[in-house]
Amino acid sequence: MDTELARTFLTVIAAGNFIGAAERLHVTQSTVSARIHALEDQLGCKLFVRNKAGTTLTPAGRQFEKHASTLVRTVEQARHDVGVPRGFRAALTVGGRFGLWEQYLSRWLPLMRERAPDVSVRAEIGFEADLMQGLVEGRLDIAVMYTPQIRPGLKVEPLLEEKLVLVSTDPAGRPEPGTGYVYIDWGPEFYARHNASFPDFIGPALTANIGWLGLQHILENGGSGYFPVRLVRRYLEAGRLTSPREAPEFSLPAYVVYPTDSDPELFGMALNAMRDLAAAEPAQDGRPTFTPKIWRK
Repeated sequence: MDTELARTFLTVIAAGNFIGAAERLHVTQSTVSARIHALEDQLGCKLFVRNKAGTTLTPAGRQFEKHASTLVRTVEQARHDVGVPRGFRAALTVGGRFGLWEQYLSRWLPLMRERAPDVSVRAEIGFEADLMQGLVEGRLDIAVMYTPQIRPGLKVEPLLEEKLVLVSTDPAGRPEPGTGYVYIDWGPEFYARHNASFPDFIGPALTANIGWLGLQHILENGGSGYFPVRLVRRYLEAGRLTSPREAPEFSLPAYVVYPTDSDPELFGMALNAMRDLAAAEPAQDGRPTFTPKIWRK
């Protein structure tokens, strides 16, 4: 069986419809439809039911999903194993959200090199949909993200809990969004809680889907926004940002996702290093523990 057909099948499941799958695969919708029809012909059964809401799996489709995942992962693992750089005994491909690479996974890299110098690491940045797809297809071995999906063959493990706090370049900044506020898309749960906390907020002039981008804009041009304590701690300590204590804070848990059938020795080293770093993170329960440059009304 052509693994491209299985990969397309898994992408349709992840996207929820043929149009979304075509966009993710950078092909036309007719190409996706042709691949699915070819796959159904090979298997002798119908895999999807298409309706106005999108696509749903048939019973046969649900049965084939685990086999498609295994097929794609096996091929990708074979490519991965064959492609281990000379001088290394193994290789790992690790993906994560941009904000989780900054000040966290970027510190994991040298720790991993120290603990396992004979393991080659490939680092990738992506959003949840891409990271989950990479895990399903076997392109990624481990991924760290905020909103994972439950998928067969993958284990989702809580890793750390971020605290999002409102920060501002204005020492007298208000404890709610105002002029110059930058909304960062931290996911659907943050969106819901943000709306509930600020029901009168009419909307931001600027929205960013990457925290680093919003933070750099605020530091260079002024304004405010919600960011993990981990990312803004040094700016608060240096007095470049302030944090109104009356502003609500939000939790943002991060998870590590990896195959359930992974090599316990190889993956264990990588995962233990991530857990150790998460455990060593300064306390984020409530506002930052330091007091300088924090505005109080």
